[in-house]
Amino acid sequence: MSVRYLLRNVAPLGGDRTDVLVADGLVAAIGAGLPADDETTVIDGTGLVLLPGLVDLHTHLREPGREDAETVETGTRAAALGGYTAVHAMANTSPVADTAGVVEQVWRLGRDAGWVDVYPVGAVTVGLGGERLAELGAMAASAARVRVFSDDGRCVADPVVMRRALEYVKAFDGVVAQHAQEPRLTENAQMHEGVVSAELGLAGWPAVAEEAIVARDVLLAEHVGSRLHVLHVSTAGSVEIVRWAKARGIAVTAEVTPHHLFLTDESARGYDPVYKVNPPLRTADDVEAVRAALADGTIDTVGTDHAPHPAEDKDCEWAAAAFGMTGLETALSVVQATMVDAGRMTWADVARVMSVTPARIGRVDDAHGRPIAVGEPANLVLVDPGARRVVDPRAQATKSVNSPYRGTELPGAVVATFLRGRPTVLDGALVEGKVLA
Repeated sequence: MSVRYLLRNVAPLGGDRTDVLVADGLVAAIGAGLPADDETTVIDGTGLVLLPGLVDLHTHLREPGREDAETVETGTRAAALGGYTAVHAMANTSPVADTAGVVEQVWRLGRDAGWVDVYPVGAVTVGLGGERLAELGAMAASAARVRVFSDDGRCVADPVVMRRALEYVKAFDGVVAQHAQEPRLTENAQMHEGVVSAELGLAGWPAVAEEAIVARDVLLAEHVGSRLHVLHVSTAGSVEIVRWAKARGIAVTAEVTPHHLFLTDESARGYDPVYKVNPPLRTADDVEAVRAALADGTIDTVGTDHAPHPAEDKDCEWAAAAFGMTGLETALSVVQATMVDAGRMTWADVARVMSVTPARIGRVDDAHGRPIAVGEPANLVLVDPGARRVVDPRAQATKSVNSPYRGTELPGAVVATFLRGRPTVLDGALVEGKVLA
């Protein structure tokens, strides 16, 4: 049976208002005044922005092994509520996703859940140990078709191992996504090294620990002619290195997280471990640098680094707490607050950094991050930019409540998400004249 939705009076990419017909998984027609028959569900899109479904290159789904924090089912449901139609699941599970068997397990769990498309990220090294390359070729050839490889949570610190990984992934057009953290410079580090860490008496995490690895790896990528993606860029210095590398023609891309766009190290003053994250929250100057870099294209994507933890791993003293924050259900609102409402980006820019470019980097742009055009896959999200909401982590779909935005009023709300033309999220109040089955 045909599944048809008419999105009436929507604004694709925040532009002129029109109607968009979705049928049988595709965008079937675009134009003002499109007709609707009795088999078509009509959605009132007045005041809504239509974007291609969001794509996250940096999600922790925790399964297998830490289902107390998150499962593929709960994490992908959270992703759909955040406007995502595809996520890349990081490899630091238990067991580590360093073999074809584990990545295929994660891929199948995502397919069975059905909320978003799940693309597993393969580990660079066996067990994230940093010593021996994992089964990169086998993971690439598996049913999961892995193209992104990362030891995220840990840095591939050995330059020889990093060089070999960059060389190896060239064979199947893969990319190594580096967690840039020089381990010797961050032993026992708790937060950004600066005035606030000194006043709080917490061990500092210097910006140079990130910047040294970024500098080394862009040179390695140039040397071997391979693709490098720098995860969660957080310092002004890293921004300048990436800018230099791009000007030189090196195949480097970079991401920033919502929390590094929104929060500073001042948040740590209350010793609340919800603000403990890796890399740490930086200074106001660093925040301004990453915002400017996202606006001018030096930073290519926004990656959530959604890192759920059970309460016992966060509800403790700062030094014992786990690093990480949730982010899938709030990312788009944070980008709206920091970039769109601030006049630094348009909704078309948001589509670029949260859908089109991450899909291209992850090599899933055959289905995701596509133009809103007739004949294209109907992986779409409808956003109400005029909405306001106070974040309540306990009302979210993710199993964990370690959101740094709890009690914060954020703009915007996802009111519908379509995966291959079928709604995974839909506010029933928008449906004209009928009740959804």
